Amino acid sequence: MTRHVFDGRIAGMGTAEGTRLVVGHWPVSPLGSFTDVMVERSNGQRLLLAPSMDVAEFVTATYSFDDVVLTPVTCVVHEGRSTGPAQRWSVEAGPLRLTFTTGGRTLLGALLAAIPRRVATSPAFCRLTDLPARAVGLRTAGTAGRDRLEFYGARDVHTVTSLVASWTGVDLGPLRPVTPPVRFGFGSTPARPSVTTVTTTVVTPG
Repeated sequence: MTRHVFDGRIAGMGTAEGTRLVVGHWPVSPLGSFTDVMVERSNGQRLLLAPSMDVAEFVTATYSFDDVVLTPVTCVVHEGRSTGPAQRWSVEAGPLRLTFTTGGRTLLGALLAAIPRRVATSPAFCRLTDLPARAVGLRTAGTAGRDRLEFYGARDVHTVTSLVASWTGVDLGPLRPVTPPVRFGFGSTPARPSVTTVTTTVVTPG
C-alpha cells in the first residue's frame, strides 16, 4: 500500500442561487502545490475544476463528477492574522470567480486545535473519530473508490462569513449553507460554511 499525504485547507460553502462550492487548497502534496474546486450546480451537475491532468486523474479516482474542466486555478490567501485561516480568499478557476471571508474559530475547531498534530492526523485516530463524525454528517475514515482508503485528519475549523461568487459572469448570490449536501463521494463538507485545516491521507494499492 502507498500513502499519499495532502496538507492544506478545505473550504465549503453554498450560494443563494443553489450552487455549492468546495475549494481544496493544498500547499503541500505529492502533486506539488495546487488548488482545485469541486462544484455542484443548482441543477445537480457535478464539476471538477482542476489545474492539471495529474490532479484531475487523482481526484476523479477518488470522487465522482459529471464533467471535468482543465483550467488554470489561482488562489490568493490574504492573511489577516498570525495564526489560523486567512480572513479573505480570492479564487479564479475557469468560469468561477470567488471571494470569501473567514471569521472566528468554531467550538469544534477549538477542540481539534488542542489535539497534538501527530495524533490528529494519524489514520488510527481518524478511524476512531469516524463514528462520532457521522452523527453530524461527516466522515473521517473510509473507502474512496478503486480500493482506496481515505483519512481526514482535521486540525482546525473557522467559519466562512460572506462570499461574492459568479459563474460565467452571472452572480450566484450571497452565502448560504451547503444544502442539499454535495454528492462527490466520500467525506462531504459540513452544511455550515467553513474552512477546515486538514491533513488528508489517501492509501492506494501497490
